Amino acid sequence: MHTVAVLALEQVIPFDLSTPLEVFARVRLPDGRRPYQVRVCGPSAQIPAAGFEITAPWGLEGLADADTVIVPGRAEGAPRPGEEVLEAMRAAAARGTRIASICVGAFDLAMTGLLDGLAATTHWVAAPELAQRFPAVEVRPDVLYVDNGQLLTSAGASAGLDLCLHMIRRDFGSAVAADAARLAVTPLEREGGQAQFIVHHQPPVPQGSALEPVLAWVEDHLGEELTLGLMARHSGMSERTFMRRFREQTGTTPVQWLLRARVRRAQFLLENTDHSIDRIADQAGFGSPTAFRERFKRVAGTTPHSYRAAFRGKEHT
Repeated sequence: MHTVAVLALEQVIPFDLSTPLEVFARVRLPDGRRPYQVRVCGPSAQIPAAGFEITAPWGLEGLADADTVIVPGRAEGAPRPGEEVLEAMRAAAARGTRIASICVGAFDLAMTGLLDGLAATTHWVAAPELAQRFPAVEVRPDVLYVDNGQLLTSAGASAGLDLCLHMIRRDFGSAVAADAARLAVTPLEREGGQAQFIVHHQPPVPQGSALEPVLAWVEDHLGEELTLGLMARHSGMSERTFMRRFREQTGTTPVQWLLRARVRRAQFLLENTDHSIDRIADQAGFGSPTAFRERFKRVAGTTPHSYRAAFRGKEHT
């Protein structure tokens, strides 16, 4: 029997808590046996959440003999976990226990120091803060989950489900994981390296910068052929000066900025119109459908067709 301990802390997100409880508790082996025992553990018997309380039948000692510990996400503004909680996670890791976080549960896991020197992910909205607060962690905001072997992290709530299925597949194989996915009414195929569906915000430009007018002009002319020379001339600078100031103020190159601007335009059109892929490629300035597919996938991590299907819930041509 494989014991899964789900750690309930103050202001835990109910969905993040319930996902591993539901998924692991329903797993069946081909002979009908249930291979997982799931327990809710916490520093106290009653854990306050948003508007209600969660009962934790097991204390932190429930982590001591667990095979897997799950750290769910918690609401914004939740208090820092007590040192006894962090020490319980460190002790579990020292015993070889597998520890996995869901969504912003990565912050609580990172507080233990266990993620230092490792790659990790969290919800893309929270990824910059995770990277800032824990510089020793290699934050990867563009994947669904990261598996370091003993320590695993996932992105948003649905990616937490992907991670649970991934761990089941590791433990008992694809057939058992596929059966668990069917019970959860979710596909098994989403791999950890698949990108989160992110609307890629551009690096900020300081207010009043000389770049503001030219970038606004670029946004209005994305469907046209735009070159570095054209952007520099429109800014009234030489190409060398334009490149230097662009890097200084945005941290990226004009070419990369332009690519992300075009991907953002394509994302909007894929989500909000029925335009064909060929038409969107032209409207966003990619030149050809082939170039559009290749560059969109490079930035967004998925194809235009898959992106549209995910956001529109139906097939488009």
